[in-house]
Amino acid sequence: MRSGNRTGLSATRRGFLAASAATPFIAAAPAASADTPGDAHDSIARDLQRYIGFGNKQSGGPGDEACGAWLEEELEAIGFRTQRQSFSAPWFNPETSEIIAGDARAHLWPQPIVQTTPPDGLTAPLVRVDSAGRADRPLAGVIALVDLAHARWSSMFWPGVAGPVRAAFEQGALACVIITNGPSGQIIALNTDGRAPLHDRPIALMAPDDAAPFLAAAQASQPVSLTITGQGGRRPAFNLVGTLDRGRGRWLVVSTPRSGWFTCAGERGGGIAAWLHMARWTSRHAQDFDLSFVCNSGHEYQYLGAEELLHNVVPPPGETAFWLHLGANLAARDWHSGVGARRPLPGTDSQRYLVVSPHLVPAAAEEFAGLSGLEAPYSSEELSAGELTNVIEAGYAPVAGIFGVHQFHHVADDDARCVSAAAVTETTLAFQRLLERALR
Repeated sequence: MRSGNRTGLSATRRGFLAASAATPFIAAAPAASADTPGDAHDSIARDLQRYIGFGNKQSGGPGDEACGAWLEEELEAIGFRTQRQSFSAPWFNPETSEIIAGDARAHLWPQPIVQTTPPDGLTAPLVRVDSAGRADRPLAGVIALVDLAHARWSSMFWPGVAGPVRAAFEQGALACVIITNGPSGQIIALNTDGRAPLHDRPIALMAPDDAAPFLAAAQASQPVSLTITGQGGRRPAFNLVGTLDRGRGRWLVVSTPRSGWFTCAGERGGGIAAWLHMARWTSRHAQDFDLSFVCNSGHEYQYLGAEELLHNVVPPPGETAFWLHLGANLAARDWHSGVGARRPLPGTDSQRYLVVSPHLVPAAAEEFAGLSGLEAPYSSEELSAGELTNVIEAGYAPVAGIFGVHQFHHVADDDARCVSAAAVTETTLAFQRLLERALR
């Protein structure tokens, strides 16, 4: 990854801002422009449904590959020159993934990179490990039932997950079964390293809705049977890069991931639809800039594709005028989930975060006013997460980006119910307005 020099970047930014004061960043649209909110909504709705229709988006799998090919065709139709950057990603197809305690049986999610059990399973006492990594019985030779705190989990690297799992293995546990306590009651898949297993023993994830009989078994240190078998390895995946090189020497980069553990409608769908809208719009109205639109796979493997991209493909920081990153939960729906009711709401989940370079905070606050979770933007010197952190640490500035964790983030039921085309359009147009202002 390229390292950044903050002093040099500040000078670059000042020079760029001075230049753009003389030459508007975005060309004024003709009076008869077809770029109306209604047009944007219709195209965003179509793109959103197309993305959802590809199904499972695990990196290098059929859905991810088909989605990448579709996006490639869309960019080429606009006039972009496209290329694929290939890398390898893990895969695993489970045959058996379950835990049995007496009459209780629960399906588990094998945690990648998967370490399997013997074919006939692993039988040992089950002992609960709390969210701080504590257990009231010795853990040597047992299966640890790691009972996470309640949260919207996303990654094996988060301290609340990494800490108790590490503690269990350091004390001799043979395997870990993690209860991913979160708002959906379902298994929350966890991002992980894409190059090597985090631990040399099996790890699997359990839905909190299935946990009660196993917590009772753990209380009694009852023997249980854990079986994780299947076939896996590595397979090719690709990042997509579309460029429109006009010879201006000043690049606008717009990035979004496309891969994830399941259908990823709320997690990734809004970012993909916004990304395509921005590609079409900037190709017409950002005539004074070269364009680089990047869509990476491998996101669920700790940004594996993004790391490859930053090393090898995108323009260097000194030639990049602006980077916009469209991350997770661009505009996922909020849900009712109490008093026995569970249904999607018209409103947008507020657990999404807008991050911009410091000098853009006032403009962002104006353009995103009234948009749940985005009306109070953060300075990039104060907060960043996900792939946006990689971009900032590589020395790119100015930047703007969005990320978040909605209620069905990394859950199998993150489907069409979890995202609204109207909300995605509203958020996308706010980003469009921010770009129009940002470097004016």
